[in-house]
Amino acid sequence: GFISVPQSSADIAVAEARFPHAPVEVHKGWPEMIHRYFAGTLGLIILGLSVVAVRQRREQASTERQSVLPLKHTLGLLILVTCQAAFGMWTVTLKLWPQVVSAHLLGGFATLSLLFLLALRLRFNTPIYVSSVLDRLPALKAAAMVGLILAVVQIFLGAWTASNYAALACGSELPGCQGQLWPHMDIASGFNFFQTIGPNYLGGLLNDEGRVAIQMFHRVGALVLTIYLCSMLWMIKRSIPLREVGLSIAGVFSVLLIQVLLGLSNVIWLIPLSVAVAHNAVGALLLMALVNLTFQLSRIQQK
Repeated sequence: GFISVPQSSADIAVAEARFPHAPVEVHKGWPEMIHRYFAGTLGLIILGLSVVAVRQRREQASTERQSVLPLKHTLGLLILVTCQAAFGMWTVTLKLWPQVVSAHLLGGFATLSLLFLLALRLRFNTPIYVSSVLDRLPALKAAAMVGLILAVVQIFLGAWTASNYAALACGSELPGCQGQLWPHMDIASGFNFFQTIGPNYLGGLLNDEGRVAIQMFHRVGALVLTIYLCSMLWMIKRSIPLREVGLSIAGVFSVLLIQVLLGLSNVIWLIPLSVAVAHNAVGALLLMALVNLTFQLSRIQQK
């Protein structure tokens, strides 16, 4: 009921009287409110970008001047950040319903990626012309897009792991889980996307076998993604000797290596908060690196 987190004993008493089911926890309230302040500021910035894009489009119609901000891109961002606000609200009102929490995280990654892609489109607005024949270029562009899609799937598995509190399902065991290389698991329960709305999902409500299923799929997904990206990067490096592409490949590989190490650290040291946050952040960086690689490949044109 306050614009910021209640601090004084009188304000805390008022807040707890208004919401008796939710005691005030100041140390948790501030991170949540700071998150909301940043989200609101981001929404206003994207709204401003959309207004500028619309104005430029109108000026373009009257003066034939080429638009700077791509209108569809900025309006798409505005729609996305509006949906993000709704998912942020539902995260609270639906009591951490895993579907909403996962969608909210994916929406955040999508917003970051589209903002980064907008920056790339504004910074590199000219094609890369090559004189040599690159016969495999279409196939490599498609391979990079597949890598991007696989990364999104893996990010979803990470979000689903977190929202269902399945990160500790296997303890610190590697590569196995619960004393087995491939333990007994309840896949139907773990990937039930129709969980009931209503209960408080704080701490998770799945059985152990369901959480094990989520954790194991996240591990397998990480292995598949790592093998695929390493193979893809090697093929692109051998086929396209361009500086822009080489730098993009180096960026993807470096971030991928760090992400794998952070994932292993999470398992070995049982999800320390700093490592868990870094794992989430580097996952976003990996997605941005793949967006950059795909974008740089899309710029290549034959003379």
